[in-house]
Amino acid sequence: MTPDSSTSFVKTTELGTESPTLIEGLPGLGLVAAIAVDQITKQLELDQHGTIVSDDFPPVAAFDDGRVRDAVRVYAGEDPAVMTLQSDIPIPPAAVDSLSQCVLSDLAEEFEQAIFLAGTPAESEDEIGEVVGVATTDDLETALVDAGITLADGSGVVGGVTGALLADCYHDDVPAAVLIVRSNPYIPDPAAARAVIEEALEPLVEFDIDTQELLEQAEEIQKQKQQIAEQLKQYQQQQDQQPAMPGMYQ
Repeated sequence: MTPDSSTSFVKTTELGTESPTLIEGLPGLGLVAAIAVDQITKQLELDQHGTIVSDDFPPVAAFDDGRVRDAVRVYAGEDPAVMTLQSDIPIPPAAVDSLSQCVLSDLAEEFEQAIFLAGTPAESEDEIGEVVGVATTDDLETALVDAGITLADGSGVVGGVTGALLADCYHDDVPAAVLIVRSNPYIPDPAAARAVIEEALEPLVEFDIDTQELLEQAEEIQKQKQQIAEQLKQYQQQQDQQPAMPGMYQ
């Protein structure tokens, strides 16, 4: 914990492995990071390593399966050596800087490298799941290329808590990369989460994740979207068939 910081990491278990890879899963566009990292945490059966507490977080109580838990948690496992950062709440702007500094001061000495995930709006259905990467070091850039991940073309900016974490890692010489995935900007997007796991995280971190559950969720969301579209179409047809009342303008 940095001096005068309102945010700190509270360790609840000792780390059972050396130099794991941290994978960030904080809520963002399309909830891609949150969905992907939740699947990874469950599939790898990672144990809770600690929590992050902050005066800047909203005063809420998170719970799961009838039990209260801290909203922002860190999990870790030995085989593969992976650490995940998850949150049940969106990180408010007031907490971004202190959370990022907490990760760098309290956690960075425990992990070897960090992989951040960021959603960006897809302009069409065909773009959903496209992934590009940005690295802070030559070695990680090489790792991205070797994993078959396209490097981001041209210039750009990563904002929010993910951008703050990436920038702080860069300035503190902590090896880090961000995987930017095209996703639906309006609803949770398990299809994009599945794509970033299969096409980027699996070859980069060298683990195997069963994403069938995410495929089923994506198919269900697509089915619901089609049903809503059909209902809207039927409603519009009914409106068009109704005779216009005198003095009614459309």
